Amino acid sequence: MTTITGGHLVAKYLKEIEHVDNVFTISGGHIENILDGLTEYNIRAIDVRHEQAAAMMAHAWSIYKNEPGVCLVTAGPGFTNALTGIANAYLDNAPLVVLSGRHPIRDDLTGALQELNQIDMVKPVTKWAATCYDIKRIPEYLSIAFRQAMMGRPGPVFLELPPDILFASVDEKAVKIPAKRIHKTSVHPPESELAEAARLINNAQKPLFIGGSGVGSSGCDDVLRRFIEKSGIPFALLNNGRGALPDSHALCINDGGFNGVAVGLPQADVVIAAGIRFNWVMQSTHLFPQAKVVRIDIDPHEIDRNRTSAVGLEGDCGDVLERLLPLIEQSDHTDWLHKLKTAYKAFITTELALRTTPSHPIHPIRLVAQMMQFFGEDAYYVVDGGDTSYFGMVGFSSALRAGVQTPAGSLLGCLGVGIPFALAAKLAHPDKPVALLNGDGSFGFNAMEFDTAVRHNIPIICVINNDAAWGMIKHSQEMSLGAARVTCSELGMRHYEKMVEGLGGYGELVTRDEEIIPALERAVASGKPACINVVTDPTVFSPATVMFYQSLSDF
Repeated sequence: MTTITGGHLVAKYLKEIEHVDNVFTISGGHIENILDGLTEYNIRAIDVRHEQAAAMMAHAWSIYKNEPGVCLVTAGPGFTNALTGIANAYLDNAPLVVLSGRHPIRDDLTGALQELNQIDMVKPVTKWAATCYDIKRIPEYLSIAFRQAMMGRPGPVFLELPPDILFASVDEKAVKIPAKRIHKTSVHPPESELAEAARLINNAQKPLFIGGSGVGSSGCDDVLRRFIEKSGIPFALLNNGRGALPDSHALCINDGGFNGVAVGLPQADVVIAAGIRFNWVMQSTHLFPQAKVVRIDIDPHEIDRNRTSAVGLEGDCGDVLERLLPLIEQSDHTDWLHKLKTAYKAFITTELALRTTPSHPIHPIRLVAQMMQFFGEDAYYVVDGGDTSYFGMVGFSSALRAGVQTPAGSLLGCLGVGIPFALAAKLAHPDKPVALLNGDGSFGFNAMEFDTAVRHNIPIICVINNDAAWGMIKHSQEMSLGAARVTCSELGMRHYEKMVEGLGGYGELVTRDEEIIPALERAVASGKPACINVVTDPTVFSPATVMFYQSLSDF
């Protein structure tokens, strides 16, 4: 009889059925046998310094690889540390599989070490949450977890595994291993709705296509290209959908950042919204009250959220676009595209000039332009911060799928995502440069993950936009309260680059424009995880801060 422990059974399933290559984790006694199983089955364990980062890295892995990311956390505080990352993945529709330790079943209600009702805490921010009590059912539960993460609208799932089953052994022949499932939803809108959507699109004079994370998770790059090029509709891809078509596409308006969307939506007569929420980032559709909306979403609850759609097409974005394609007429909207580009480029005239103009102190837009000049379009960019997210979204472009990520600007508005996302991007695509633009405030949340980067040899390049403050909050306070009453938003000048040096990475301080590119050259040449700490103009703020201030002034 050949026996296997529960923890090794977890690893065996992950490797042989789901073909998992990396698990993001921290060591812990309750999960020790799973960790040993990862070694046994040659799964790389990326051990981080805080469970929040483990969840965020797995979240990012799901975006960069278009497959579920897996994080493994121990019981109690290991679990609670991961909650922010789980909630962020939930609001971002990311297929995250969270495996968690638990206090022993035999010790329920005894005050055991790290005894906590984890299931009820995590249920509101997961698609599915369960505890496995039987060692023989571990593969079954894992199969359900992966299927739930990917079916329909993707999202995080949570599986609790008590040590009673992880350290126990079972005859391998007594365990049924499910076959790998194809996690694909196929819901089709009725022909009448497709025909009505096509009629609106074909008759539109100023149509605009906005694609979001549903486009990215669908993997519908080819049909999206055919749809866009046949219809001639200008488009913007946001969130995890960005990069499904390159920013350089002739019909793309991503070169204006969110300004292209903000300027285009009020003028559009028909808006095709595919796999994107109408949330605060979209100003809950207040930007385009007059336009007719064709909504494509795999979640029927999104079809009329914050706006009644003229036509609602439920289903996978790629599948719906494939069905719409034969009904769409070949069209040319060149004049509308030209007017749209002229309008939003006029809005960012000053920003365009700042990209090419050296300044002292350094302007953040100039910093982004210098990074863009150095790394080019064949690179992955991650942006983390408040104003920093705006500057990065406007200035970075990439030819790669998910090539520009601004996860701090997602629904949760979660800072600290930058370093974990950049590390996951480099692990997923080790042959490509990964450049992270981090605000100095947001850098602090997961800065110790540079230790993770050094230990695992993950050479990301982190550039800190250092204005010595929580810039968006500081400038909003100045507008609302006055400069004399700025509170808890000034950080002061800190030598973050020395911290990274102390952890074994490369660090350099930059204070002048002409130093930026040479510092980037030295950082890349070092072959180490690197931090370039750039002192930028502390008086600068973005239009996003004005919008943030105005939203608060409404109360």
